[in-house]
Amino acid sequence: MYDVVVIGAGPAGVNAAMRAAGLGARTALITSGEFGGMAANNGTVPVRTLAHAARLLREARELHRYGIVGSQPQLDYARLLGRATEVVADVRAHSAWRADVDRLGVALFERAGNVCFVDAHTVEAAGGRRLEASKFVICTGGTSRQLNVPGFDRTVTPGDALGLRAVPESMLVIGAGATGAQVASIFNAFGSRIQLFQTAARIIPTEDEEVSAAVAAAFRDLGIVIHEEFGEIESFEKTSNGVRMIYAKDGARKSADAALAVVAAGWVVDAATLNLKALGVNTDSRGYVEVNDYLQTSVPHIFAAGDVNGGAMLVPQAIQEGYIAGTNAVRGSTMPIGREVRPIGSFTDPEYAQVGLTEAKARAAAHDVVVVKIPFDTTTRTIIDGQTIGFCKLVVDKRTSCILGCHIVGERAVDVIQIVAVAITGGMSVDELARIPFSFPTYAGVIGRAAYRAARELGHDVGWARIH
Repeated sequence: MYDVVVIGAGPAGVNAAMRAAGLGARTALITSGEFGGMAANNGTVPVRTLAHAARLLREARELHRYGIVGSQPQLDYARLLGRATEVVADVRAHSAWRADVDRLGVALFERAGNVCFVDAHTVEAAGGRRLEASKFVICTGGTSRQLNVPGFDRTVTPGDALGLRAVPESMLVIGAGATGAQVASIFNAFGSRIQLFQTAARIIPTEDEEVSAAVAAAFRDLGIVIHEEFGEIESFEKTSNGVRMIYAKDGARKSADAALAVVAAGWVVDAATLNLKALGVNTDSRGYVEVNDYLQTSVPHIFAAGDVNGGAMLVPQAIQEGYIAGTNAVRGSTMPIGREVRPIGSFTDPEYAQVGLTEAKARAAAHDVVVVKIPFDTTTRTIIDGQTIGFCKLVVDKRTSCILGCHIVGERAVDVIQIVAVAITGGMSVDELARIPFSFPTYAGVIGRAAYRAARELGHDVGWARIH
């Protein structure tokens, strides 16, 4: 019998297992598929590989602007998929986590098939393996949400789309959150005609409103057709060339045709397979496992970390939650989930990223704020590289000079936002950030310029002018 059994070997599960084992618990890690979970095998790693290919295509098409003449590049999608497979295998082979799991003595059971609870202290995998433990940490992630409409079986998931053997001529992408936006952006770069459908008033609705507007404008300039507040889907139908989506709004029925329809309507937990209901593990109205501040479920000896509990659903946050759940499974409920800084971003074209509060949320929380926006077409490095779409927006508290949030659209946005995350975590005032002499010319320099502008608007003297 183990002290702790962790179910799922994605970022949350691996870190939960390592933490539990590091605290001296006899620990097992069991997963239905490959080590690394979706992030390493059919999520973040392969998606980022395809996004990198999309960026290379864009850059190659701009070579003539710099006097480099040659034939236009052509995408060999089969070779790109081969490269993605190589990257996944390389990441898996060189994962420091795998070595740490072995070093810490975690019993690892890969490719075990679906795992379910037999009773409160026993799980069984589809292959027949049974594991007993005093504590469990559920880190099984989620699966693509299905829509209860006729013909839904004629659609594919984002994961299916990224595994296509050829680029479709046209594509309907239903759902314009982070996942849908990435799918639309990548396949648009590969030559598909994209229609992006969003039930809400704007795409990527969790972002700052100006970020959503800027990304939507850039998408439209790139040829993506965006349908916001498009209505309700009535059905999907097979056509001679692919699939047709029938939808209606305000009594008017419409249709859209494409070779492929991708539904990116979010994630759900496979609670039925886990047999959670029989144990009394509660799920919320969205179907995610309910947890308290210690990531403890309604059954005290069972914890849940990562996507399965419906939190941020991002790799860094899954890592953090895995560590916390592993700690609490061994030591008891001693480490609460904090409100740490959580930078997030997406590898669309253009990229977008954020950390901290949006302007709207800052004002709603009764902050009196200074908001500064530096357009990318006014910064030196972006002009040099010809990547002038976007901006950096800084939200600062007037009273304390604290940085409340930062939102970036444009080239290298996901990398640059990390600087602000460090500054917020370190408790730096906007004045202190403005005094850092960033290298010139760099993408990161826009942070110093925004901070300098904010400090000046607050009436503070930071000593020198910004030239980025």
